[in-house]
Amino acid sequence: MIRRTLSSYLADRFGRTVLAAFAFVFALIYAVDLVEMLRRSGDAPRATAPVMAALSFLRTPAFAEQALPFAVLFGSMIAFLNLSRKMELVVARAAGVSVWQILTPPLLVVLAVGVLSVVAYNPASTWMKQRSDAIENSVFGGKSNSWGDLWIRQKSVDGQAIVHARSKDADGTRLSGVEVFNFDDKGNYLERVDAGSGELREGYWELRDAKIVTPGLETVPVSTYLLATNLNQKEVAQAFLTPESVSFWGLPALADQTARAGLNPTVYRLRYQELLARPLTLAAMVLVAACFSLRFFRMGGVEVMVSGGVAMGFVLYVATKVINDLGEAGFISAPVAGWSPGLVGCLFGVYVLLRQEDG
Repeated sequence: MIRRTLSSYLADRFGRTVLAAFAFVFALIYAVDLVEMLRRSGDAPRATAPVMAALSFLRTPAFAEQALPFAVLFGSMIAFLNLSRKMELVVARAAGVSVWQILTPPLLVVLAVGVLSVVAYNPASTWMKQRSDAIENSVFGGKSNSWGDLWIRQKSVDGQAIVHARSKDADGTRLSGVEVFNFDDKGNYLERVDAGSGELREGYWELRDAKIVTPGLETVPVSTYLLATNLNQKEVAQAFLTPESVSFWGLPALADQTARAGLNPTVYRLRYQELLARPLTLAAMVLVAACFSLRFFRMGGVEVMVSGGVAMGFVLYVATKVINDLGEAGFISAPVAGWSPGLVGCLFGVYVLLRQEDG
């Protein structure tokens, strides 16, 4: 009975602290994004302050989702330090409660948070991000190019081609600043086509104001250039979707459709594995926080331990980004890239805690 009461108390304290940390991060991101949106609204007559506030609110959940592991890390450290500062940790240890019994309720809470963030929060944040993109295009006008230049690889009866564009419309069927690199069936480079704009038709791209640049020959300007394609409007629109703008439930189908269209589905499969591994990643953050926070205040050195926890969280974040880049480049498989950061973080935390607890 006492152990159950203690577990409930620890779970409640930990859950409240982690949610408070995430709420703080959410509010901070919202404030920064709102300032940026207000700065951009100077030349747009439809960009009023209420519209910008609503737009920033729709954009914030997607950004806050990326910061969730850090919110769990800092929330866990604050929760453990509060337990130590109020001597509750000392009383629990004196009563014979081991560190693993102390960590079990927080781990169960964070696993539940991880599952809910994947199956419920992620779909909601992606839907809000799509709505914010539509509103942003309507308010500011122009072409959509929120994540850099656009690239798509295709296959057709004429061979292979890489299409590069500076910007696109909402559905991706109208491009501006187009470059096309044509290859034959064996992968040999044939020519480059530069065009001011392009539009997807039924079975081909129509490029306007084009110049054909062939090695060893003079540049040939043409008013219209037709490029065969095996892609339809839906496949082209999906090819320009960032993985972060697709919900957890839609990623497997999108990856399969992208592969059938002859495009590279690695980024979508990697994103799916990252979401599946999120509960494990959050558990790793709790274990890392415990390594540097379950120290009695009377023993001193708390500032150094907290700094070490922050540094370790940063190292884990950088390692995760490097592994993800390797996964996107195809050097390691998507499951390995998605699960290895959380697994390594958990193993590190368990190892350090075993050394501290059992010597």
